[in-house]
Amino acid sequence: MLDLVDTHAHLDDASFGADGDEIYARSAQSGVRRWVVPAIDRSNWEAVHALARARPGVSAAFGLHPLFVDRHEDCHLAELPAWLEGHGAVAVGEIGLDAYVDGLDFARQRTIFLRQLEIAREHDLPVIVHGRRAFEEVIHTLRRVGGLRGVVHSFAGSEEQARQLFDLGFHLGIGGPVTYERAARIRRVVTTMPLSWLLLETDAPDQPCAGHRGERNEPAFMLEVLDTVARLRGETRETIAAATTANASALFRLS
Repeated sequence: MLDLVDTHAHLDDASFGADGDEIYARSAQSGVRRWVVPAIDRSNWEAVHALARARPGVSAAFGLHPLFVDRHEDCHLAELPAWLEGHGAVAVGEIGLDAYVDGLDFARQRTIFLRQLEIAREHDLPVIVHGRRAFEEVIHTLRRVGGLRGVVHSFAGSEEQARQLFDLGFHLGIGGPVTYERAARIRRVVTTMPLSWLLLETDAPDQPCAGHRGERNEPAFMLEVLDTVARLRGETRETIAAATTANASALFRLS
C-alpha cells in the first residue's frame, strides 16, 4: 500500500467545499494520506488552521503569496511570527516572487519575500517558495539570506538552477506539469536529479495532470505524477513513493 504526501494542495479553496469528504476519501484510497496546505494571504490563515485541526493528516503553512501582493499589509508581516508559534505551522508559505503576471508591484514582492525568509530562519521553519519567471532572483535571495531549507514548488527551471537549489538545501516540488509530454525541460531535471531532493505535489485545485486536463485537480490525481516520475527515472513507483514520503516527512517534520 502506498503512503504518499501531497506537499502542496490548497484544500481550503472554495471549489472543495461541496464534496470535501469524498475528496479526502479518494485521496486516501489512492495512497495519498497526508497533505501540506499553504495559506496565501492573511484572510485565509484561519481557514487553513481550522482545516488542519479538523482533518487528520493535514498540516498547515502560513505566509503571504506574491500574486496577492496588493492585499498584504505591513501589519500582516508583523503578525506572522506569533501566528506561526501559536498555530502548529510546519512551514512558512506560500511565499516568493512572481514576474509572470503584469501589474504586480515587484519591489513590494521583494520586500515581503525577504522578510518572510528571515522569519522562517528565526523560527527554524522550512519555506514553500513560488518562483514563476523569477528563479534566478529567488535563488539569489535564498543564498543572500542563508541558513534556510525548503521547497521550490512547481519547479520549472533549468538543470543548473536545480543544482544551485540543491546546494542551498532546497527540494523541488514536482506536480502535474511533468505529466505533459511537451514539458521537456522539467522532465530532464526529474530524470537526472538526486532522488533525495524530490517532493511530489498537486497544487490542487490548479495544475491538473495530462490525464485530467480541464478538470479540478485533487490529491488523488497525484498518482499520475508518481507514475510519470517513476517511468522517466526507470524506477518503481514504490521506490519513488518511499523516497518522496521520507523527504517530505523530514523537511516538514511530519508525524
